Amino acid sequence: MTKLTPLSGLKIVVTRPREQADNLAQRITQAGGEAILFPLLAIHPAADTAALNKQIARLKEFNLAIFISPNAVRYGMDAILATSDSSQILSKLKIAAMGPGSVQALREYGVHEVIAPQEKFDSETLLSRPELQAVAGWKVMIFRGDGGRELLGETLKMRGAEVEYATCYQRSKPPVNISKLLVARPDAITVTSSEALNYFYELLDAQSKEIMFPTPLFVPHERIANSARKLGWQAVTLTQGGDEGLLSGLLAWANNR
Repeated sequence: MTKLTPLSGLKIVVTRPREQADNLAQRITQAGGEAILFPLLAIHPAADTAALNKQIARLKEFNLAIFISPNAVRYGMDAILATSDSSQILSKLKIAAMGPGSVQALREYGVHEVIAPQEKFDSETLLSRPELQAVAGWKVMIFRGDGGRELLGETLKMRGAEVEYATCYQRSKPPVNISKLLVARPDAITVTSSEALNYFYELLDAQSKEIMFPTPLFVPHERIANSARKLGWQAVTLTQGGDEGLLSGLLAWANNR
């Protein structure tokens, strides 16, 4: 008799940007599930690369660079490595990252000493790290997309640091066909950002809400979970961060069904 794998027969929606969806989709497939790719955000290079390059040229003057996401690592590190003195910059610069995906992305660029939370991967937890307490007089560059939370930068400023944002990529809402997702009748949905969650909500009319709101929703941050509940989702599971956390949450749910 064929042994069933944990997610056998289950359709799981992966809403990560297409470039970041493969790992989680593969892990779901390996666990026997069917991964439905439904990217709710698209990632593009920064609109003003000239401004980014000017900031990179001054990075040798900075004490700390913080990468908000794997996309920030990808586009920020590519810009840094394109400079002639990238090795000199990186040898003197302290590096911090928000979550395990960003830490792993930095490792792939050869950066192994990274200040990062060990759990609950958000600005608040990163700010609690001992390395970020005595930052008076530091110059800090935060690599991120177009916009985002200001808590990290504002708190570092209050601690005496000079903070500058480097917009190294931009996000957009890709055109998606919600009817195809409704026809698929997924068993669970994963959402990894508040922006993606809000876009998902915008796509739903009254009839589709009746289908989607009871569908188990898996999110890696309490802020997203609270937003989802307020919007109307009825079964929200808060997981650990990263693809590993999402997969663990899915497996625990599947085993208890």
